[in-house]
Amino acid sequence: MTVEVAPSTSNASHIPVLISQLISAAAPITGTWIDGTFGAGGYTKYLLNAGADKVIGIDRDPSVFDMASDWLSENSDRLQPVQDTFSNLDKTINRADGVVLDIGVSSMQIDQAERGFSFQKDGPLDMRMSGTGGTAADLINSASEEKIADILFHFGEERASRRIAKMVVARRDERPFERTLDLVSVIQKCLPRSKPGQTHPATRSFQALRIAVNSEYNQLVEGLFAAERVLDAGGVLAVVTFHSIEDRIVKRFFQSRSGSKAGSRYAPLVENVQAQFTLQSRKPIRASADEISLNPRSRSAKLRIGWRTSADPTPIDVKTLGVPELPNRINS
Repeated sequence: MTVEVAPSTSNASHIPVLISQLISAAAPITGTWIDGTFGAGGYTKYLLNAGADKVIGIDRDPSVFDMASDWLSENSDRLQPVQDTFSNLDKTINRADGVVLDIGVSSMQIDQAERGFSFQKDGPLDMRMSGTGGTAADLINSASEEKIADILFHFGEERASRRIAKMVVARRDERPFERTLDLVSVIQKCLPRSKPGQTHPATRSFQALRIAVNSEYNQLVEGLFAAERVLDAGGVLAVVTFHSIEDRIVKRFFQSRSGSKAGSRYAPLVENVQAQFTLQSRKPIRASADEISLNPRSRSAKLRIGWRTSADPTPIDVKTLGVPELPNRINS
């Protein structure tokens, strides 16, 4: 059964970012695809409509499948939901013709105040995508001032990280943090008031805490390697990112796997003899002005696509990908 999808401006926040560009670049869409970040099911719907024989929808958040239960059951012959992290996608299936990853938090999760992802809505300071493990409140209330500053700086590129960390620790000595807007109020006191059109003062700090709570950078790297292992020759790996650090990791991954020279201050330049992916362009695909007007979230999005070759997967020095690492401090 074909899934009916008719995007509208009233539901623009749930239109998959860069979906038309992805479908066009990866055409023809056939065989088995993996939507490694199922979320609201947007990419899955478009892939099914575009001709995929089957889509395996993976998400670490169990609630997304409950919300999509109606159309999941209607398309059970072509759609397989899997609750897991996309870093394990090659453990779900042995081979695939395409993999799509939409990195970061979904607009659906941000809209749910009780999840604690939003700095504009009051809710518990949670931020767990899977609903298990330590929360953002646990981290903020227990980590040392140095570790909090390191997380904000390395994961969120927050220049005022040390000032924010110092004030966070001073405030938590009075009472622990429990709510999102409680933390936002402390962050706002450390930064100048944002002007119209500028990002919210808490944007970088909330991004950093979310990434730390969910180990997102490790998940991204492991997911890229898993996709390389599972894709058949000619298979497509499409990755959408929303900030510079994620895009840097994906960019360097494709560079290192496409026969290009890639290196960093940690490792010398190396050149692969065999390329695991071919690229049509080394530049990312960006949203058009029309898409940005319909879906402002797409403004910062970058899509990178690679086509799998028949070369065997090979080891890689993860440091060459530019993955941020927290300093190894004592008593942190």
